[in-house]
Amino acid sequence: MTRLIDPSLEKLSLTMNEMGEMAIKCVSLAIDSYIEGKNTNDEVYELSNSIRNKYFEVEDLIFDMLLKFQPVADDFRMIRSSTEISYAFSRFGRYAYDITQVRDLFGDISECTNESLVEITKKVKHVIKEVVLSFAELDVRKAVKIQEDEAFIDKIYKERLPKLIQSNNTKCALAESLLLRYLERIGDHAVFMSDAINYIVTGKHRPSEKRIVEHTKSSF
Repeated sequence: MTRLIDPSLEKLSLTMNEMGEMAIKCVSLAIDSYIEGKNTNDEVYELSNSIRNKYFEVEDLIFDMLLKFQPVADDFRMIRSSTEISYAFSRFGRYAYDITQVRDLFGDISECTNESLVEITKKVKHVIKEVVLSFAELDVRKAVKIQEDEAFIDKIYKERLPKLIQSNNTKCALAESLLLRYLERIGDHAVFMSDAINYIVTGKHRPSEKRIVEHTKSSF
């Protein structure tokens, strides 16, 4: 039986999934343009701005649902967490635009080598896709892997910075440091989002692996 709140919840899920797809495209475009030396500032800016506008749509929809309906516990967890997740999507867009600005700030950086960035950028793209899919499917099994991937991103970030400090090429070192910082922050937001997804599904933030397994078994 369809409840009065169900159409609004469906619209919320649809809007959030649209934000996720836009976030994947926005961050991937920004990363690729940096490594390949392309100027995609305008395109990334438009995508980032569109994601932010979707964030405001989500906020308005959530406020409307809270005023019109009395969400039960499961619905309320979805509504509350959607606010947090949509904000994280908007941050993805902002960091993507910041990445495109690095090349503008430092000018021609074709002299800089990007080999060290290849591994971490692949991992960041993967993490974003996983967290978007995790929300779309409300799959808590992906949470542990997302946290492991973020730990890898953080490890590379911490290992690479001391080497950049010792670099003789100040411009390249500063440009790469900024990019690494933005990628590291994207990873942090991905874990934050996975925690919010866990809360939707289990009612707990960052549940244990045992709780995730138990919930997964009960879903089949």
